[in-house]
Amino acid sequence: ELHVWLNHNEIIGFNTASLAPTANYARPGRAMAFTGPGIAVDWLDIEGPLHEVWPPRGHRLLFGDLPLTEFDANEQPGVRAPRRVRVRQLGAGMNRPDPEPGVWTVRSESELEDADRLLTGFLPKLFRRPVDESVRQQYREIVAERLAAGDCFESAMRAAYRAAMCAPDFLYHIEPSARLDDYALACRLSYFLWNSLPDQQLTAHAAAGDLRRPETLHGEVERLLADPRSQRFVDDFLGQWLKLRQIAATDPDRKLYPEFSPYLQDSMLAESRAYFRKMLDGDLDASYLVKSPFVMVNQKLATHYGIDGVSGAAMRPVTLPADCPRGGILTQAAILKITANGTTTSPVPRGAFVMERLLGEPPDLPPSNVAAIEPDVRGATTIREQLAKHREDAICATCHRRIDPPGFALEAFDVIGGFRNRYRSIGEGDAAPRGSIDPFIPIGFKLGPAVDASGELPDGREFAEVREYQTLVAKDATKLLRNLARQWAVYSTGRAVRFADRPRIEQVVQRTLSQGGGVRTLLHELVGSPLFTGD
Repeated sequence: ELHVWLNHNEIIGFNTASLAPTANYARPGRAMAFTGPGIAVDWLDIEGPLHEVWPPRGHRLLFGDLPLTEFDANEQPGVRAPRRVRVRQLGAGMNRPDPEPGVWTVRSESELEDADRLLTGFLPKLFRRPVDESVRQQYREIVAERLAAGDCFESAMRAAYRAAMCAPDFLYHIEPSARLDDYALACRLSYFLWNSLPDQQLTAHAAAGDLRRPETLHGEVERLLADPRSQRFVDDFLGQWLKLRQIAATDPDRKLYPEFSPYLQDSMLAESRAYFRKMLDGDLDASYLVKSPFVMVNQKLATHYGIDGVSGAAMRPVTLPADCPRGGILTQAAILKITANGTTTSPVPRGAFVMERLLGEPPDLPPSNVAAIEPDVRGATTIREQLAKHREDAICATCHRRIDPPGFALEAFDVIGGFRNRYRSIGEGDAAPRGSIDPFIPIGFKLGPAVDASGELPDGREFAEVREYQTLVAKDATKLLRNLARQWAVYSTGRAVRFADRPRIEQVVQRTLSQGGGVRTLLHELVGSPLFTGD
């Protein structure tokens, strides 16, 4: 049984992308001879809408316990019925038109009194804080005006609700420039970890004035993280920080990367989210951002990574073989796809991504008079050879000493995050073996020059391949932790970290390190700091 939310015009369909490729579909009568995973449909029932109570929660929020009755124009002369969207009835057609359904609506015997009661309960929830009498009066007047104009009670209330949902107090987070009050703090915490307004318990703590107590504040952090709504935080934060929102910005070349599919791309996103969630739930230290002994994969992604023994579409932790060049966010396919252009890779955008997003050391903008490097997909030259000439320019050399090392290390991966020893080309090179990707995927590319993933850090430390680079960077977990603290500070408060904030960031980092350096601990320390509370 599966519960889903279907919007207007959406349908339920079967997606067989997770099944192994097979040619049996083109051979009538051969399906029963096939051995392998598949699906069999016996029957499909769709039931809905599903509501735990009736009227549903949304209706009760707007209209409380007012009764529902069929609108009768004869009983309410001069009053307009509420508008309804017509729904096609099952079996309706040319010879059997839709019946005219009755219009049911809320019924109030004391309209202005009920309006005041409903607005008194609704507006504080909408504006996320107590609402004074003058504000309530504005919306009561809207109801009275609409009733006088001939609207029914439901339509009049909806007009007031629409006006409230267009108000700045609902659309924006109203935070004082000085110390946050408890209601503003509750909002900041809730929108940080839930991307939604505070619930009843969080609002109750704000009303009681005890939200700032350390035991209360940290208890609420744990409660919010334990709630399924906290997955919104993981998804949205990673979408901004790691640019996961741009995962579909490039379409890999079908000739160079025939194994790419929408299902593989979905699996890439799921991996990054599941991995960061694992770090957060397990309070893993920041070195896991660049290196770890496990990955979160499903069968599709495990095959892409060359990992055996994984079946099914669900993400799960898998211990890595000793020689596997994976682990951490750094080598995840989603990151590697986002930092490539769909056809070729370049150490420059990948290196800049690592510097800015993971290490917190954004490189300077390139000079306007320096031409961009266009990688050679014909296989005649490598990007490293092209960059060598580029670095001969003294203006470029300084920045490239910092940008190129992580970019060179990540040259071990292609535009869809697959590990490679040689570049793929559509010109010069050796023929790729048939079936080297999958028996059912034809090969149309050639194997070009060998990949050189070695490099030297600005401090002189050298690495021969990507795993050695991961080891070097993971040793400086404090830098990774500090950058994550800054990223969370920006995400949770909506403002840039200023120079005067640096000591507070450092205090958060040091307090976290004294407790083991875990990222969940870091989140607690940030929420309890003046950076977040505004104290």
